[in-house]
Amino acid sequence: MTRQGNEVTVSDRGVSENVVWSGTWVAERLGVELVGDDRLRDLLGLALRRNPKRAHLLVSNVLGKHVPQPPSVVRRSGYELGLRVRELLGPDACARAVVLGYAETATGLGHCVADGVGDAPYLHSTRRPVAGVARAGGFEEAHSHATSHLLLPEDPRLLAGAGALVLVDDEFSTGNTVLNTVRALHARFPRERYVIVALVDMRAPADRDRLDAFAAEIGARIDLVALASGTVRLPDGVLEKGRALVEEHEAEAEPPPAPRAEPAPVTRVPLAWPDGVPDGGRHGFTPAHRARLAAALPGMAERIARALPEDARRVLVLGFEELMYAPLALGVALEGHIGDRAEVRYSTTTRSPVLAVDDPGYAIRTRLVFPAHDDPADGPGDRYAYNVAGGGFDAVVAVVDSTADTAALHAPDGLLAELSAHTGHVLLAVVPSYAPERSPSVLPDPLRGPAFSSYAPDDVGWLLQDLSEVTLEAPTEEREEAIQSGGAHYAESLPVEYQPSAQYQELFRAALDTSAARVAQAVGTVTETVVAERSPRPVLVSLARAGTPVGVLMRRWARYRHGLDLPHYAVSIVRGRGIDANALRWLAAHHDPADVVFVDGWTGKGAITRELAAAIREFEEAEGVTGFSPEMAVLADPGSCVRTYGTREDYLIPSACLNSTVSGLISRTVLRADLVGPDDFHGAKFYRDLAPADVSADFVDAVAARFDEVADAVDTRVKELLAADRAPTWEGWAAVERISEEYGIHDVNLVKPGVGETTRVLLRRVPWKILARAGAGADLDHVRLLAAQRGVPVEEVDGLPYTCVGLIHPQYTRGATGADGKAVTGA
Repeated sequence: MTRQGNEVTVSDRGVSENVVWSGTWVAERLGVELVGDDRLRDLLGLALRRNPKRAHLLVSNVLGKHVPQPPSVVRRSGYELGLRVRELLGPDACARAVVLGYAETATGLGHCVADGVGDAPYLHSTRRPVAGVARAGGFEEAHSHATSHLLLPEDPRLLAGAGALVLVDDEFSTGNTVLNTVRALHARFPRERYVIVALVDMRAPADRDRLDAFAAEIGARIDLVALASGTVRLPDGVLEKGRALVEEHEAEAEPPPAPRAEPAPVTRVPLAWPDGVPDGGRHGFTPAHRARLAAALPGMAERIARALPEDARRVLVLGFEELMYAPLALGVALEGHIGDRAEVRYSTTTRSPVLAVDDPGYAIRTRLVFPAHDDPADGPGDRYAYNVAGGGFDAVVAVVDSTADTAALHAPDGLLAELSAHTGHVLLAVVPSYAPERSPSVLPDPLRGPAFSSYAPDDVGWLLQDLSEVTLEAPTEEREEAIQSGGAHYAESLPVEYQPSAQYQELFRAALDTSAARVAQAVGTVTETVVAERSPRPVLVSLARAGTPVGVLMRRWARYRHGLDLPHYAVSIVRGRGIDANALRWLAAHHDPADVVFVDGWTGKGAITRELAAAIREFEEAEGVTGFSPEMAVLADPGSCVRTYGTREDYLIPSACLNSTVSGLISRTVLRADLVGPDDFHGAKFYRDLAPADVSADFVDAVAARFDEVADAVDTRVKELLAADRAPTWEGWAAVERISEEYGIHDVNLVKPGVGETTRVLLRRVPWKILARAGAGADLDHVRLLAAQRGVPVEEVDGLPYTCVGLIHPQYTRGATGADGKAVTGA
């Protein structure tokens, strides 16, 4: 018996709304009805499956999963959707977009959509973990037989751009899968536009409203592109009825068509797949990959055609689960090669169990069952090929990737044996599984202004990667909620940059005028101490970003006083994660580690001082590199945490008043696995748009202009310090512990001592109250202004060891972070 299935030709017929058809096997027995435009009838059939979440299965006639179809029809359906997306977005936006397809059924469809979009890279989710490839995200599919989706791009920055994200699935039913996806990805890669693409839109009105509300909630535009639309009418108790119907027919199911008397031989066909071209979109597929594959397809199709018997008149190209696009592309090429003498059809195997019923009104007429053959992460299980047995195929070309070319594939009960029993010839074509390889890393040269930062090129080299095109900012409350709810690290996102009011800018100017000489003396003192004790030609390495203006000034002093042109670099250090190891590797490759002096702006309680010491120790143990000194040089050390400092007074350093606009327009540093790979520097952004408010050069120039007048005082102070006992007493840490207990906070990480740290609390966090030393004067004018703007009380305290202390109450701050950079439990 030959069953040739529900073959269709996609056309652009006129649309008739609200056509109801129920004359199918499923509708008659289960009461499920499809309602929609008349094109829906061409695109969909119905079947039953054993699934506790959804009894019915919408079987696509143009997807190439369950129903064999001409490869050109399958590809054209996706390609036309891609053209519609291109028309919607426009060419420029398409060049910045990324297309994401869903495993397993839409991996090929999504790839065809990406072909139609033209310039966008493609990625599909996967259920196959791959060793050595970092996970960039994941989400759940509510009604699927297997729910967990992984995102494993070779380039961790693939999803991080601000361009549109085009999400492709075979059907858009409740919208839950898309909501889960967008919610998960938007939290990590916020963007302004999403496009949902599906063959059919089957949402109920309530589901449409829910998606609209969700788009408004996240502040993004979400468009939908589909070939047809409609709804599914489900009777009461459909799950129970469906389960009973499946059990009844599985018990009484007729056997598949009788196998051939003599199984067909299996012939392996060498494809000569082009080197370096991925087998699909599991790790990303770029327009360059597309061009290389297109050039190689005619030759591969010819090799398959030569291996087919000359009398084969009906040929099936059978893909494998997520491996849909490569077999489809081969099928389209083969169709063009032998289409004048043979019909070519295409479908793929699947892990989804569907009831097979030999009825013309039912979408799944036959099924073959065989064991999984790619050593799946979720363990062994059955796999299926539908509408193959009894399909009248003279030959089947089974296309698998090399990971699936296992003993189980060739076993007596394996896929190849099942196919051999139902066709005259079986060809096996194996596509090499693409495994991203880490090439030996070559760290890039430092970034320099004006391309990155507003500092002059010789002021500082940034051992960072530029993430300026990635949206990383979030409102304070939203950011803190993400940290609290998911254990996210503070360095995985950025606070929105504070935009100072005119009054606040005036305070900065006044503070700079008042304190420039005092800062200049501290700069000279710390630089002279470094030159005298550490190295006659030190390599200054500032901790971005608070340390960077100090490093620039120290370099200026060394040139002013000694004619030295000292190298200066900025590196990232993250509380709980340590210093950027790749930056240390670069420094060790280009300088003597013994000459490196780490520079920061000030100490509070000494958390970064301890972090640096631990990180250097860990790096040297792991790399076998010695010579880096963890002893830090700072402008101000009010916490008595270091030996090398310019002053131990706690006064206003004007650079602490502002964020990027006094630090070369550079953001805080970012460390996130999807953006920073094992061979990358930590990242940061260059806020070019804030250039009109930039005072980085003004600050440095104002301080450097006072070098002459403080030179004698510097000499006197350095002589005193070199003869003094400067061993750290850590009295700042002790004071913080005392304050933490006195105010019932019970966590030192929520106590931020000193003018600099208090300013940061007011600019970046949700403060509880500010403690100010009684009688503190103009040094706290900016603190009082910020506190008033945020409605934070300022409490004067006698005998406070710091000029001021910022307090974050754990009961009211969702984003309070501990020593490891993660959320602190409320007291």
